Amino acid sequence: MTSGMEIDEENNNNESKGGMWDLEQKLDQPMDEEAGRLRNMYREKKFSTLLLLRLAYQSLGVVYGDLGTSPLYVYNNTFPHGIDDPEDVIGALSLIIYSLTLIPLLKYVFIVCRANDNGQGGTFALYSLLCRHAKINTIPNQHRTDEELTTYSRSTFHEHSFAAKTKRWLEAYPFRKNALLILVVVGTCMVIGDGILTPAISVLSASGGIKVDHPKMSNDVVVVVAVIILVGLFSLQHYGTDRVGWLFAPVVLLWFLLVGGIGIYNIWKYDSSVLRAFSPVYIYRYFRRGKREGWTSLGGIMLSITGTEALFADLAHFPLSAIQLAFTVVCFPCLLLAYSGQAAYLMQNTDHVVDAFYRSIPESIYWPVFVIATLAAIVASQATISATFSIIKQALALGCFPRVKVVHTSKKFLGQIYIPDINWILMVLCIAVTAGFKNQSQIGNAYGTAVVIVMLVTTLLMTLIMLLVWHCHWAVVLIFTVLSLVVECTYFSAVLFKLDQGGWVPLVIAAAFLLIMYVWHYGTVKRYEFEMHSKVSMAWILGLGPSLGLVRVPGIGLVYTELASGVPHIFSHFITNLPAIHSVMVFVCVKYLPVYTVPEDERFLVKRIGPKNFHMFRCVARYGYKDLHKKDDDFEKKLFDNLFMFVRLESMMDGCSDSDEYSLYGQQTQHSRDNGSSSTANIELSYSSMDSIAPVKSHPHRNNTITSSGHESGQTEVDEMEFLNSCRDTGVVHILGNTVIRARRESRFYKKLAIDYIYAFLRKICRENSVIFNIPHESLLNVGQIFYV
Repeated sequence: MTSGMEIDEENNNNESKGGMWDLEQKLDQPMDEEAGRLRNMYREKKFSTLLLLRLAYQSLGVVYGDLGTSPLYVYNNTFPHGIDDPEDVIGALSLIIYSLTLIPLLKYVFIVCRANDNGQGGTFALYSLLCRHAKINTIPNQHRTDEELTTYSRSTFHEHSFAAKTKRWLEAYPFRKNALLILVVVGTCMVIGDGILTPAISVLSASGGIKVDHPKMSNDVVVVVAVIILVGLFSLQHYGTDRVGWLFAPVVLLWFLLVGGIGIYNIWKYDSSVLRAFSPVYIYRYFRRGKREGWTSLGGIMLSITGTEALFADLAHFPLSAIQLAFTVVCFPCLLLAYSGQAAYLMQNTDHVVDAFYRSIPESIYWPVFVIATLAAIVASQATISATFSIIKQALALGCFPRVKVVHTSKKFLGQIYIPDINWILMVLCIAVTAGFKNQSQIGNAYGTAVVIVMLVTTLLMTLIMLLVWHCHWAVVLIFTVLSLVVECTYFSAVLFKLDQGGWVPLVIAAAFLLIMYVWHYGTVKRYEFEMHSKVSMAWILGLGPSLGLVRVPGIGLVYTELASGVPHIFSHFITNLPAIHSVMVFVCVKYLPVYTVPEDERFLVKRIGPKNFHMFRCVARYGYKDLHKKDDDFEKKLFDNLFMFVRLESMMDGCSDSDEYSLYGQQTQHSRDNGSSSTANIELSYSSMDSIAPVKSHPHRNNTITSSGHESGQTEVDEMEFLNSCRDTGVVHILGNTVIRARRESRFYKKLAIDYIYAFLRKICRENSVIFNIPHESLLNVGQIFYV
C-alpha cells in the first residue's frame, strides 16, 4: 500500500489538475454554450425607453440620496470662519463645479461603474474580480473546478503581456497579497465610517432648519431633535427598506427638483454673474487670494462629492445605463443649479454662510422644503446604512469579519439585509458623534477624511483592474491613475490640515475596525493552514478497515469542516476518543468564492472517500458573496438530494468501467483518466468520476466484512440508496469542531497578543457555528481541540 505521505502528495497534485468538475459542464457542453449565449444576450439587451426611464427614476432614491443632500452643508464647511471677499464664493463654486464634473461624472459614472462584477459594485467587487484574474486570495481553499462555474467569468491574456507581468508580480510574494487585502479592508473600514458619519451630518444639517426660523433657540435643542430622528431611524432598520422603499424615489426626485428650482430662482433674483464660475480661471484666483486658507477649504469643497462612493457600491440594484441617465439628466444639473443659487445668495448675504441653504429658501415654501430636506436626509442615511450592512456581509464571506447574525428583510430582494449587532453599534457611534461635536463643521471634516480615503483605495484598485481585467495599454492606465491621484491627493492634503478639528474621528473608527477585521482574518488563515497540514492521510483511514476500527451505529453523521480536500484532523480526534461512529459519514464544507453568486444547480460538489463499504462522502457547498446561505432544513434537504443523485449516477457509471482498482479521494487512477469522459446527457449534478470508486472485483480483505447495517459488504446486490435512506430516517447528527487556536510559546509578542487575546476575545463574543448553521441542540455534537499555531 502506498504510504500516507505519497498519497497526500498525489492527492494534492491531482487536485491541482482538477480532481472535481461539474458533470453537467463536462457531459452537456452544448447546453452550457447556449446558456452562456443567452446570458450574454440578456446582459447586453437594450432596455426600452419607458423601462429605462422607470429604472432611472427608481435609482434616484437608492443611489443618489447621499450625494443629493450635500447642498445642506457644503458652504458652511467651506467657509467656517465666514466670507472675507465675495469673489471667494465664485472660486468655491468653480471648484464645486469641476469637482462634480471630474469625480462623480467622468470618473465614477462613466469609468469606475464599468468595472463591476456582473453588476455588483464596491471595493469587494473589485477585489473579487482581481482574485479571479490572479491568485491573490489569502485563504488557499480555491479549486480548479471553481473556475468552471458559469459566473466565474474572467479574461485571458498573453503570457508576455504587461498584464501577465503584473499578475506574476502580484503573486510572487505573500506580502503583496496581504498588502492588497489590507488596502481593501481599509476602504471597507472607511465605508463603515461613512455609515456612521452620513446619518450624523445629514440629519443634524436638516434639523438645523428649525433654528433658522427660531434664532433664539439653543443649539442643544437641534442636537436633541437630530438624536431622536437617529434613534428612530436605526430602530426601524429591522423592517428593511422594502416596506418604505416606495417612498425613496419620489422624495429624492422632489428634493432634486426643489433645490434645482430654488437655485434658478436665486440666480435670477440675486446675482446671475455667478455663472462665470464655469471658467476655471477663478480657481486659480481663489487659491492665489486665499493661499493656505484657500487650500484647507478644499476639505469643505470635498463634501460636494460625498456619496459618490455609494453610487458605485449600490450599483447592483439597477442597470448601469439607468444610473448614468439619472445622474446626467437629473442629479448633475440640479446640483449645479443648487450650488450656483446658494452662491448667488451669498454674494449679497455673506454673513449668512452658516445657514446658507435654509436662508436662501423663499419664505413662502420654507417649511415644505424643511420637511422634504429632513426626509431626504433620512433616505440618504438609510442608503448608507444599508450599504454598510452589505459590505460587512461581503467581509464576512471573505473571512474578514467575525460571525454575526444576518437577517434578510425581503423575500424579493436578497440584497436587503439587516445585521442587528452592527446596527446598534452604528447607532451608538452615530449618536456619540452627533452629541459630541454638536456642529456640522467638525463632523464635515471627519466625513471628508473618510470619503477621500475610499476614493484613493478605489483608484489604486482600478489601476489593477484596468491592467488585469480590461487589458488597457499601460499608457492609458498611467494617465487615468495620475489624473485621479492628482485630484484626490490634493483633497487628501487639505483634509490632513483638519485632523485636529474632527478629521481624526474616521481614522480612529477605521483603525478599530481594521484591527478587528485583520486579526480575525489572520486567525482564520492560521487555523486553516494548521488544518491543512494536520489533515488525516487516506492510508490511515484505509488501515482502519470498513468499520474504521469502531462500532458503526445507524444514522448519518455530518462533519462540518473548512477543508475542501482531505479528511480533517477533527475526525481522527473524534474517533480516537469515542468508541462508535455513524454508518454514513459526510464531510460538509461550506466555502465562499470570489463571485457574486453561484447558481443553484452548480452549488454542490459530491465525492466519495475510500471504498463503497466505508460509506464516507464529501460535500462541498459553494456560495458567492451575495448569496443567501440557508443553513437549515432546506440546506440539509438539498445536501441529501445531491448525495443521493451522486450515488445513482455512480451506479450508472459503474458499467462504463472494468477496472479492478479503486481510486482514493482526490487520487486519479490511469483508467479513470482514460474513461472520465463517459457521457450522460442532461444531468444536473456536480459530480466527479475521477474521484468516485470504480467497480471493485474480489479483494481478500474486503470479503465477508460486516458493516453497521448488518449486511455483508461483499453482497453487491445491496441497494445503497435504500441503506442511505434508512440511515437518514434513523437520525442525522451534526458534528462541529470547537477549535481553539493559541500561539506557540516561542511566538513573538505581537502574535501572542493577536491570537491569545484579540482573536480569542472576538471568537468568544461572536456567534457560535451551531447558531449560524441553525442546528438543533438535540442533534448537535461539539468536538473540542486546541491548535498551536
